[in-house]
Amino acid sequence: MTKKQFTVDQKLLLGLLSSMQPICSKKTALDATSSILFQVGYKELVLKSTDLEISLQASCSLLESSIKENCSFLVSGKRIFEIVKELDGPITGDITPQHITFQAGGVNLTLHIKDAQEFPPFPERIENLMHLDAGLLRKMLDTVAFLIPQNNVNPALNGLLLELSPESLIMTTTDGHCLAQVSTSRTSLATSRTWLLPRRAIFELKKILDASQDSTLFLGICGNQLVFSGELFNFFTKLLADQFPHYKTILDKTAFLPATIERSRFVKTLRRSSCLLSGQFLATKFSFEENQVRVSIHNKEVGMLDEQIDLKEIVHNKLDIRFYAPYLLSGLQAFNDTDVTFYLKNSVSPIIFTGSTEEYSMTYLVMPVSPTIP
Repeated sequence: MTKKQFTVDQKLLLGLLSSMQPICSKKTALDATSSILFQVGYKELVLKSTDLEISLQASCSLLESSIKENCSFLVSGKRIFEIVKELDGPITGDITPQHITFQAGGVNLTLHIKDAQEFPPFPERIENLMHLDAGLLRKMLDTVAFLIPQNNVNPALNGLLLELSPESLIMTTTDGHCLAQVSTSRTSLATSRTWLLPRRAIFELKKILDASQDSTLFLGICGNQLVFSGELFNFFTKLLADQFPHYKTILDKTAFLPATIERSRFVKTLRRSSCLLSGQFLATKFSFEENQVRVSIHNKEVGMLDEQIDLKEIVHNKLDIRFYAPYLLSGLQAFNDTDVTFYLKNSVSPIIFTGSTEEYSMTYLVMPVSPTIP
């Protein structure tokens, strides 16, 4: 009987296994999801992992293979990752019905394998919709993903709203207190589509994009799942069925007045204000008047702060408004402009920050805190 052997580069295999660890390590109702499905052919190795919510398929070329027809089996995802991490150079796998033996240098190490039939059905038949600039997608995700809550009581907030239209691509996130949005006219789709992607899928996709060398991705659908595909991977995610909040009204800046402030100076003031919170939800007071804003906070248990910052463009109406400083700070750190423009209306309306690059536009909104909060 001809041996079933293949040889693969250790670094390539380790990279694939590493990207699958967050998926195969998540506990599910099926034991098989802790395994990775190996599909070995004559020229290519394909790995698949799923936790029934997100799935990843990735592949790499083989250095050598004696396998004429595809051979499939399951192996513990965590265990094989830990083993391959400790090997060096080309790795040869020798497959038998119950085991796989890895040889690298003078090392011979055998693992039990399981029947591939135990693996849950994997998404197939992708319908590609469009291509995406991978670099632009990565930047846009970085701009808004930070605001996605992890376990908000409103399930619709635990995701990112992706909207495509003939005019633009828009991503929106909110935690109920703040809202972040990024949009670009460089990407569009002839037919308007909207999807709500879960938080976990967004952060796993970000990791894949950071490790990928692809300059172009394909966006597609597969049943009730959205698919991001590169040259050597397909990343599948189920979608949230909940209704994302209707946000357009709150972003309407009608009757709001603009002003501009030096971003780095404002960020430093907000950091100092946050230092006085000591874990408490205390409001910081912002008094806007003509060409400056006075920032003040008094924490009876810690101390107080009182600062004045010049405005580059003035606020025409005097206005006192209170915000929780960390909410402002987290959003402003996503902007890269030297100066940032914001819009104000009154003490009960949000502050809306805007910025743009050559590729996309950003909006960050923060709701004020009730004046009754100290």
